[in-house]
Amino acid sequence: MILDIGQIITQLGKEKGIDKGVIIDAIKEALESAAKKKYGMNKRLEATYDSETGEFEILEFRTVVEDVADPEIEISLAGAQELDPEARIGDNIGFRMSTRDLGRIAAQTARQIIMQKVKDAEREVIYNEFIGRKGEIINGIVQRYERDCLVVDLGKTEAVMPLSEQIPRERYRQGDRIRAYIKDVTKTPRGPEILLSRSDPRMILKLFEQEVPEVYEGVVSILSVAREPGFRTKIAVRSKDRDVDPVGACVGMKGSRVQSVVQELRGERIDIIAWDEDPAKFVCNGLQPAEIIRVLVNESEKSMEVIVPEEQLLLAIGKRGQNVKLASKLVGWHIEVRAEGQVEDALKRAEGLFAPKKTVEEAQEVPAGEGGEPAAAPEAPAAPAEALREGEAGSPEGREEAAPSGGTPAGEPGDDVKE
Repeated sequence: MILDIGQIITQLGKEKGIDKGVIIDAIKEALESAAKKKYGMNKRLEATYDSETGEFEILEFRTVVEDVADPEIEISLAGAQELDPEARIGDNIGFRMSTRDLGRIAAQTARQIIMQKVKDAEREVIYNEFIGRKGEIINGIVQRYERDCLVVDLGKTEAVMPLSEQIPRERYRQGDRIRAYIKDVTKTPRGPEILLSRSDPRMILKLFEQEVPEVYEGVVSILSVAREPGFRTKIAVRSKDRDVDPVGACVGMKGSRVQSVVQELRGERIDIIAWDEDPAKFVCNGLQPAEIIRVLVNESEKSMEVIVPEEQLLLAIGKRGQNVKLASKLVGWHIEVRAEGQVEDALKRAEGLFAPKKTVEEAQEVPAGEGGEPAAAPEAPAAPAEALREGEAGSPEGREEAAPSGGTPAGEPGDDVKE
């Protein structure tokens, strides 16, 4: 079974994209395994390949010793010198084995090993190719649905798109072309597994890189993306060149660039927002087209309260709260939107809670005394302890008398407290 298969190896390597040396090593291993099954597992066998003649052969090696203990791996010095007069103790003598008598079972074993090794090498080539393309957008053809997972043919292999990575309400039929983002590539016992996504926010960035030269060249940067797949997306952009308008560059002439992205996402609305270092200004840009009256910022809790005109409230919040929710994700702050009228009512209620209250006696009408003369005014309540400052040694000196009825209540702002 001396094989002249150099041309077959070369052709197989080209078809599978596998290095020629990998196929040669696989055949060597297969021949060694088949020969051991035929001649004995304890024998020291080695397969070799001659690249000039394109032939494989199997050699059996034995060690030269004085006293032979195991004839399968050892040979006497006399026997070795018959083959090679220069043989010495400790040398390894090689014998060429016949490959014609390996038998049908050994040949089948060799074939299985070769096919398995070639398949493993092919999987490794595919993995190395797609791991380098991780984070790119790739084209494929829809094959089928498997338990809500979309199986996509990429040519050399298949990829999967789980339900969580699909855009809601998007359905495909067999044979449809699809563009998706390569989210991850992992090794499995069945070969490389390629995970695709159309709902990942990074797909937006890659689509704009393809459609907007300024983004691809790095002149315009997309700093943040907030997305609700299938419905609405907000992106924040900034330009490194003062002469380049980042929003205008992404929108394109008559909206041509952004419309190409919208069509690829089947109508998903995209808002392009100018990035700003000031979070308050950034939020105002993020809530466009709603008009903002003022923004109250709480830096310690990273939250903002945005005040808008009452007629702009629904516009600022958006359908199902999408506008404010995406703006919050984009900026990274918690945002609450309130109408101007609601804020004024809240301020009035707060003023009412903290305003000074009259006592019950003051609220009642003073009753008339005998003879029609008005009764003496009720004694004013004692001043709160906080408003009284004690004199030396706790004497009552230095205490201010409580104001009479109708004056400023004791303890309120406006009292003159003696030191």
